[in-house]
Amino acid sequence: MRILLINPNTSRAMTAKIADAARGVAGPDVDIDAVCPATGADAIESHTDEIAAAAAVVELIAADRDGGAPADAYVIACFGDPGLDAARELVSVPVVGIAEAAMHLAAVSGRHFGVVTTLSRTLGRAHDLVARYGMERACVSLAATGIPVLDLEDTGSDAVTTIERASAEAVAGGADVVVLGCAGMADLCAELTLRVGVPVVDGVAAAVGMASGMVRMGLGTSKRDEYALPPRAHPTSPPQVRNAAVFA
Repeated sequence: MRILLINPNTSRAMTAKIADAARGVAGPDVDIDAVCPATGADAIESHTDEIAAAAAVVELIAADRDGGAPADAYVIACFGDPGLDAARELVSVPVVGIAEAAMHLAAVSGRHFGVVTTLSRTLGRAHDLVARYGMERACVSLAATGIPVLDLEDTGSDAVTTIERASAEAVAGGADVVVLGCAGMADLCAELTLRVGVPVVDGVAAAVGMASGMVRMGLGTSKRDEYALPPRAHPTSPPQVRNAAVFA
């Protein structure tokens, strides 16, 4: 089984870190190919960035689909799940966003969860996704740490302490589970679980597990109505990608 893991920003360091997290939970029969666009936003921290990210997701999936050996599933490794609906129009195999996967697994792991994310300006998008995925009753808090996305590239930073503090506050407010609201936090999951004392869900791991499980079950993306192939072809420029297997 092959899963294409798409980091929609241009950070090679973050793509490599995300790939490591994905490979840590993938089964021995799962190959993880991690890619990011060569041009576009270096961090997804605004609605404008998200437009660029969605375009990159669509281009990368279309290029892989039209290649010689398309992936068995696709994972969008950005907590805003940019381009998720458009991506599902392009292929019949599973396409999973990390926010969607994390929230669903958190709701199974406990009755209530809290989301801990990066900048406060991203909370509106997180709130929208909670509503979209039907998680209004399960999600008891959304908290921003004020940490810029690219600061998470530095594995030696004190970001884990800041995220731990926000996670502890979520637990004090009634969360049984904490959801990490950025793919760049993927490497902190195990440490935070130990520090906070409740399950901490990394969306990258959740999405890889969900996508691989769907492949094994023979579940794909429905081609009825909304996610049918687009009625019109839209020209896309051949994307330049950076593969984390090379730059890790």
